[in-house]
Order: sequence, then structure tokens, then C-alpha cells
Amino acid sequence: TLPWIMSRIVAHIDLDAFFAAVEQRDNPALRGKPVVVGADPKKGKGRGVVSTCSYEARRYGIHSAMPISQAYQRCPHAVFLPVDFSKYNVASEQVFKILYDFTPEIEPISIDEAFLDITGSYHLHQTPQQLGINLKERIKKEVGLTASIGIAPVKMVAKIASGHCKPDGLLEIKEGEVLDFLWPLSVDKLWGVGAKTQQTLNQIGVRLIGDLAKIGPEVLGKKFGESGLYLFQLANGIDPRPVETNDETKSVSHEHTFDVDTNDVEQIEKVLLFLSEKLSHRLRQSDLKGKTLTVKIRLSGFKTYTRAFTFPERTNHTDTIYQKAKGIFEEFWEKDVKPTMVDFTKLRLIGVRISHFEDSYAQESLFEDSNEKKREDVHKAVDKIKTRFGEKAIHRAI
Repeated sequence: TLPWIMSRIVAHIDLDAFFAAVEQRDNPALRGKPVVVGADPKKGKGRGVVSTCSYEARRYGIHSAMPISQAYQRCPHAVFLPVDFSKYNVASEQVFKILYDFTPEIEPISIDEAFLDITGSYHLHQTPQQLGINLKERIKKEVGLTASIGIAPVKMVAKIASGHCKPDGLLEIKEGEVLDFLWPLSVDKLWGVGAKTQQTLNQIGVRLIGDLAKIGPEVLGKKFGESGLYLFQLANGIDPRPVETNDETKSVSHEHTFDVDTNDVEQIEKVLLFLSEKLSHRLRQSDLKGKTLTVKIRLSGFKTYTRAFTFPERTNHTDTIYQKAKGIFEEFWEKDVKPTMVDFTKLRLIGVRISHFEDSYAQESLFEDSNEKKREDVHKAVDKIKTRFGEKAIHRAI
């Protein structure tokens, strides 16, 4: 038994290949075909990235945030479609409306993913497993999409379980089954274990989560510092974080973990632009403007840094967010990384967050800046064009 988790039952729901699935739902001719949603590939010369892709496309090694030119090279016969956030937001809202019929304790993670605390509500469906079945059936019937659901006593295990049973799966890991489920899995299934850390762990004989759980916190602490102790806890099923529910939006963020750690600044900045565009669009969709920008940077070995900047006025503009995020990253890379850089120092994760909202569209100055007003109108016009005619109708200059 795991005494620290006995009283909680958590579900993690993840809509399968969400953007691509919505496109295949709306156009039956696309079903069974490799579908890539993202930037225009321009016959292999496009400079954008993949937002998501269908499972048929994933068989070719295509994945989110991959350069669209590389995706085209891997599967030139795929169906490439522009991102249609307005369509996806409608589908997401429909799904979340259903989720709230099952429990009020919901922590949205993204447009297609959430944690649910079902401790106090699963009995209405007899068992947690039956709640998951009923939830999947309603989403399929009412929204026409499939979802994978993991159920466990802790968030981390629930998330691994949902990924383990994709696509269109349901997997419950009960309290007494947590370690039996975790320990035979490859160590890279744990949050925070990327290729570099996996390689380091493999070198000391750690290949499975069970190996990591038994190696001891002292050894891991010496090898990885605080990150080692954190990994030891996860390997033993310890994750006391609750499902955090808060109706008031305090921040909006997007981040990306690279499949392979990188020090390619051009690649990193392309991903920053991609994240800034997603963040900007989400803010405008929610009628939000933020004043504080935070850039999250995680290096190989899990050392994580955050750098924040407060704008003089609140914003939701892509170019404002990207240029400042790019500047923050470049300054960090030049001043904090390069002077102490060794050959293997690389970046594992990059993220952007906007916070400090309050009165999002209130005029913050008695004297309105005419240039800012023009930029505001341009962004709104771009949103309208994309909403009506699709992402390909207008493009941001690089």
C-alpha cells in the first residue's frame, strides 16, 4: 500500500491526435490517411512546424513541433492542413462541458488534456472504470472524437497510464498496483527523463523504473542533485500534487520538450515563435492580455531556469511576446550558458507563459497610443481572416 495516496483517485484524459482527429471527423475522406496539421510545407521548403498529426502520419516518424520541411520529406503524400483554432476550440469546449458533468474537480492542462479528481464522484457510476467508460462514450457520441483515459491514485501514474493505452484506451491502475505497473516500464516513461538522462542512467545500470526505485536516493542525489531525489520519488509512485482547480485564469502557457536535446539556436527560436503564436492566439480567444512574460528553460540534466519580464502595458500580440522571449533566451544563452558551457550542454525544454492579467481590455493609459491601436486592429483582422478562410489565408513574415 501507498499511504500518501490512499484517499485520491485521479483520471488523466487526453484526446487522441486532437487537431488531426477533428479534421478527420469533419472530412471522412481523410480517415485512414496520414494527416499533418501545421504550417504550409511549401513542397519541403516551408519554415514552420507541425502542430499535430494523425496516427497514420506518426508511423512515418512525424511528431509535433517537428520542422514542417522534415515532415514533408518523411511523408510527401500526407495531407497537410492549416491550423484552425476556432474549430478546435469549439470541439474542446464541447468536451470540457462533458467533463464537468462527471466532476467539478478539473485541472485543464491544454486544449485537449486535463486531470480530473474523481474521488468524490466515481460512485455515481459505480466504479472509476465505469466512469471512464461512460465518459469516453459520451465524448464519442456527442463530439465524435476518441480519448484515452488513465486512472490512478496519483497524477503522474494516471498520465503514464493514459499514454500507455493510446489510442482510444482506458487503463486503471489501482492503489496496490502502482509499483507493479511502474517498475517494468522503461525509465524514460517518467516525467523529466529525456534521451540524455536516460543515457546517463543506462550507464549506471538503470534501464527500468524499478531499477531507479531500488538504486537509492543517496546515489541519485550525488549524480543529479535535487532532480535525482525527485526521480527517486516518482519511481516509487510518490506524487502528492493535488488536482488544482481554479476558475480564475492566472496564467496561460505553452512549452515544448525536444525529442533530442539541442543547442541549435535557430531551431530553438523557431519553436519559440511557434509557442508565441499559440500563446497569443489563446490569449485573444479568451479576451486576455498579460503584463508579465516568463520564459522557462530546462537544460540537459534537468536544471531549470526561469527568466521574467514585465511589459509596461498588457499585451497579447505575437510579435511582442516572441521578440521579448527571443531576447530573454538569447541573453540567457550568451551570459549564463556559454561562459560555462561544456560540449554536452544542451537545451531540453523551452516554454513561454503570460500572467498578470486584470481588466484585460481596459485602456491602461488616458492617452491611447495610436501605434498600439493599429497593431491591435491588425491582430484582430488577422484572427478574423484566419477564422474565416483558414490558416493559409495569411502568414507571418519570418
